[in-house]
Amino acid sequence: MRAAGLLLAWVLLRPAGAQQCHPSSSAAVLRFTDTHAEIRVPALHRVPSSLDPLYGLVRHYLDLIQQNPLPTELLRAVLNDPSSVRASQVVQYELGYVICAAVALLFTVAVPVAGLCFCYCRSRRRCGGRLRAHRRSLACRRRCLLICLSITSVIILTSAICALVTNQRVKEQMEPGLGAVPATLRTLRQHIANVPQGVQMVVDQFEVPRQQIISDLGGVSRSVGLSIHTQLKAMTYAALADLQDRAGDLQTSLHHLQILNKTVRVLTAARAELEPALQERRQRVVALLDDPRCTSCASVLGRAQSLQLGADYSKVPSVEKVLKTLAGLPRSDFAEMIRQGNGTFNSIPELAVERMAQLIQELREEMARVSEKVQTIADGFPLPDYTRLVNKALLRAEDRSQPFLREVERFEWYRWVASTVLCSIVLLIVACNVAGMALGAYGLSKREDPSDYECRGEAGAKFLMIGVGLGFLFSWLLILMVFTTFLVGGNVQTLVCRNWVNQEIYKFIDTPGNLPPSMNLTKQLNLRRDSNLTAAYRECKSGAGLWEVLQLEKSYNLDEHLKSPKYTANFQKRLGDFMAQLGDVRLLRSEGRNDLETFARSGVDEVDYRRFQEEMKIPVVQTSLPALARSLEGLQKMQRNGTVAGRLAAEAKALWQMQNSTVQTQEALVAKLGESVRFLSRLAPHLQERVKTTLATIASVEARLPVQAQQILRQEIGCFTRKELRYFAQYLHWVGQTLREDVASCQPLATALDNGRVILCDRIADPWNAFWFSLGCCTFFLIPNIIFAIRLTKHFRPIRNRLISTGSEETCPFHIPRVTALKL
Repeated sequence: MRAAGLLLAWVLLRPAGAQQCHPSSSAAVLRFTDTHAEIRVPALHRVPSSLDPLYGLVRHYLDLIQQNPLPTELLRAVLNDPSSVRASQVVQYELGYVICAAVALLFTVAVPVAGLCFCYCRSRRRCGGRLRAHRRSLACRRRCLLICLSITSVIILTSAICALVTNQRVKEQMEPGLGAVPATLRTLRQHIANVPQGVQMVVDQFEVPRQQIISDLGGVSRSVGLSIHTQLKAMTYAALADLQDRAGDLQTSLHHLQILNKTVRVLTAARAELEPALQERRQRVVALLDDPRCTSCASVLGRAQSLQLGADYSKVPSVEKVLKTLAGLPRSDFAEMIRQGNGTFNSIPELAVERMAQLIQELREEMARVSEKVQTIADGFPLPDYTRLVNKALLRAEDRSQPFLREVERFEWYRWVASTVLCSIVLLIVACNVAGMALGAYGLSKREDPSDYECRGEAGAKFLMIGVGLGFLFSWLLILMVFTTFLVGGNVQTLVCRNWVNQEIYKFIDTPGNLPPSMNLTKQLNLRRDSNLTAAYRECKSGAGLWEVLQLEKSYNLDEHLKSPKYTANFQKRLGDFMAQLGDVRLLRSEGRNDLETFARSGVDEVDYRRFQEEMKIPVVQTSLPALARSLEGLQKMQRNGTVAGRLAAEAKALWQMQNSTVQTQEALVAKLGESVRFLSRLAPHLQERVKTTLATIASVEARLPVQAQQILRQEIGCFTRKELRYFAQYLHWVGQTLREDVASCQPLATALDNGRVILCDRIADPWNAFWFSLGCCTFFLIPNIIFAIRLTKHFRPIRNRLISTGSEETCPFHIPRVTALKL
C-alpha cells in the first residue's frame, strides 16, 4: 500500500510536459529515385602509378627547360593578328627548346659522321682491330671496359623498357581520350536539353513524401489516443486500485465487525452456562481430594481449589453503534463503478479516432493543394529559354573537333609504330652487347695463348661491332623521334598543362582583348555579364546551378521557391488549431463517495481493540482442565481404596468431557475473534487518513485527466507536426540539392574541363613526355656504349705481338727463379 501511494504521488506531481517525443515519432529517411543518372559526366581523376617518380622527374626537367610564364602578349598577337608575330618573340619564349634543338641537330650530324669515319678507319685497318702487345694492365682495362659497357647496357635496357611501357600507355590512353571529347560534348548537350524533363521528374518525386504523410495521417489519431492512454494509465490505474482497496476495506471491516459482535455475544452466553457447572465440578474434586482415604492427593488439591473461569467478554467495548452506522452499506456497486471507469479510460484511443476524423480529412485535402504548389517549381523554372546559345556552342565544338581528332588518331598510330620499331632496335643493340660480352668473356677464359685465334671471342667481338653499327645507323632516327615528341609534349606540358593547373589559362581568356570577338566565350555561353569563365568555373565547381551562371532577364532565386513555410503553413496551422476533450473520465460517483465518507466517520477507528486483545490473553478457565484431569488419572493408579480410585477416574473423565465439549468450543471462538480484532486493529489507526487520501486522489485524478490529456494531445500533435515537416524539409532539401548538383547543375561543365585536363595532362602528356625522356636517355647513352664496345672488341681478338719485356712473369716465360739460401 505504501509503494502504491508513492507511485500515485509521483504520477500526480510529475509535470505533464516532461514527456518527450517517442522514437517512432522521428521522421524516416525518404528514398528518392535517381532522376538523372544516365546523362552524368563522370569525374576522372589521376590514377596513381608506379611511373609517377619518372613523371615527376620529367616535369622538373621541363620546368628547367621552360622557365618563362604564360606568354600572354605572344598569344594575344597569335590569336588576333598572326601576321604581326615576330620570330624573335617565339625564339625568346622557346629559348630552352631552341637550345635542345641545337643539341639534337649536333647529335644528328655528328654521330652519323663519326660512324662514317669509323667505317673508313676500319676499312684501312686503323681502328677497331687487334691489340699489338700483351701488357700487364690489359686484364684491368678489360675488366673496367666490361663493367662500363655493362652499366651503360643496363641503363639503356632500363630506359628502353620504360620507353616501351610509356609508349604503350600513350597508345592505350590516346584512343579513349580522343573519344571522350565528342562524348563529353554530347553528354553536356544532353544534360542541358534534359533540364526541363529532369525538373519535372524532380517535382514528381513529391509523391514520395506525400504518400508517407498520407500514410502517417491514417494512424496519427489512434497513435495520439494510445499515447494519452499510455502516459495517463499509471495515474488512473493507481487511483482505481486505491479506490478498490478502500471498497475492500469497507466490505472486510463490516464483515469482521459482524463476526466480532456475534462472537462476543456467544462467548458471554457460553461463560454464563459454564460457570455453575465449573463451580460444581470444583467442589466435587476438592471434596474428593480432601478425603483422608485419598493417598498423596494434597499435591493436586491446590490446583483444584483454583479451578475457576478466566476471560469475561462482557467487559469488552460494544460495536453495536458502529454496526448501526454501517447498516445498509455499501449502497453503491463499487465493482461496477470501477469497471465503468476503467472502460471509459480504455476507450480514449477510439474516442481520439472519432474526434480527429474531420481533421485528418482536411489535412488530406490540404496535401492535394500542396502538390499543386510544388508543381509551380517546374512551371516557373527559367532555363529552357536561356540555354540555346550554350547548346549551339557545344554542337559547333563537337562538329569542328571530329576531323582534327581523326587526324590526331591517325598520326598517333604512325608514332606508335615508329616508336615501337626504334625501341626494338635499341633492345637489339643491348642484346648484341650482352651476347658480345658473354661470348668474348667465355672465349678469353678458354684461350691459353693471347695470340691464339679463338672463335667464340671473335664472335663476341663481331656481336659488339654489330651493336656499334646499329647505333651509328639508327642514332639520327632516334634523336629525331626524341626531339619531335619532346617539342610537342614539352610545349603541351609547359604551355598548356602547367598554366591549366594554376588557372592562368582562365585568366588569359577572361582578360578583355586577349581573344578575338569570334571567340568571346562569355557571350557564346551566355554567361552573366558580371561574370567570366574563371568565376563561372569556380561557381560550377562549388555546385552552382545553371540559372546562377547564365544571363537571365530577371534573377531566379531557387531558395525562395524552396522555403518550407510556403508549402506547410496551412498544414501546420490546421494541426496547431485542433482541440478535443479526450480525458473526461468519472471514477467515483456521489453515492460511492458517501459510502466511503460514512465508513470513515462510523467510529471503527474509535473502538478500543486493546481491551479485546487483553481479554483474549486470559484463558477461558484459569486452571488447565487437561492437566488437572491427567493429575487425577495419575492419582487413581496410586490409590489402594477402590472406591476413591473409582471416584478419581470419574472426576477425570468429567473434566475431559467438559474440556472437549465446552472449553474447546469457546477457545475456537476466541481464535476467530482474534482474527477480526487483528484486522480491525491494523486498519483503525489509518482508516481516516486512507479514506481521505483516496477521496482526494480520485478528485485530483478526475480533475487532472482532462488537463493532462489535452497537454499530451498538444504534445503528440506537435511531435507529429515536426515529423511531417521534416518530410517536407527532406524533399525540399533534396530538390535544391538535385537541381544544383544534378538535374540543372553546371557542375558537369566544370567536370568536363577538369576531365580534359586529366586526359590531356595526366593520362597522355605524362606518359608521352616520359617516353621521349626514356628514349632520349637510350639515345645519348649510345655514345658511351659505342666507345666502350669498340674498345672492348680489341680485347676479344688475338694479340699480334705477344712478347714485350716488362719485367714481369706474365710476359717473360723463360724467367729463371732466383736461388735463395736454405736455412738448416
